[in-house]
Amino acid sequence: MPEGDTIFRAARTLNTALAGQVVTGFESKLPKLLRVDFDSPIAGRTIEKVEAHGKWILMHFSGGLILLTHMLMSGSWHIYRPGEKWQRHSGDVRIVIKTERFWAVAFKVPIAEFHTSNTLRRREGFRELGQDVLTADFDSGRSVEALRSRGELEAGVALLTQSIMAGLGNVFKSEVCFACGINPFRRVASLRDEEIACLVSTGRKFMLANVTATSGDQVISYAGARRTTGRANNEERLWVYGRRNGPCRKCGMLIQSRKQGIDARTTFWCPQCQPLR
Repeated sequence: MPEGDTIFRAARTLNTALAGQVVTGFESKLPKLLRVDFDSPIAGRTIEKVEAHGKWILMHFSGGLILLTHMLMSGSWHIYRPGEKWQRHSGDVRIVIKTERFWAVAFKVPIAEFHTSNTLRRREGFRELGQDVLTADFDSGRSVEALRSRGELEAGVALLTQSIMAGLGNVFKSEVCFACGINPFRRVASLRDEEIACLVSTGRKFMLANVTATSGDQVISYAGARRTTGRANNEERLWVYGRRNGPCRKCGMLIQSRKQGIDARTTFWCPQCQPLR
């Protein structure tokens, strides 16, 4: 599943390409979107901005209409110039938004809905979102308190809980816990104040470090070689994620992994650097 950094980069490039542009054509294979387009045509509206909130992308049109999309595991947004060959099969297309300069094409996007600001505030799954870790006015104290309030959760599960802090995904979960020296299976209630603060600050630091690169004209939201180690070697870009039975980059102990939480997402950790106290 794309994490908040890839969604942020996708929204940023969609915004660069489309903001201020007038929609010249709208196509979709999703009946709910077509019904809205029939009643209130999308063509002729101006795309005011595109932004991300956690793992959601919001495309704002003039007239107060908002297209809300979520990629889940398989979805992606691409940008093409008119007439440019698409990299995915046309059978995977769900939405096409055309302007004179660019076409935004959504492939296999499983969640796509039109909203107003009022209906968006009531949308289950979106209204509960916590503070976006990449927001410019991020308040670390607010997220620390939100994390502390969920003492019953394991640290790794808490980092994936979007109502606590929006944007972190499975890769960052393992990487943040390692960087803070916290076993991901410890209960939040067992963490010291400085450990909770470390999870929040490191999560934001790692995410920010992975949205600094500029994007080109094309956006593929499920992509990107994340880096958390700061090392230039692509083979050494992550501390523990995906490295089961590989040596810890700090102590040499073999990395372990197992499923965690009700979603059974795989968690990676070093048993020596992250002891289960």
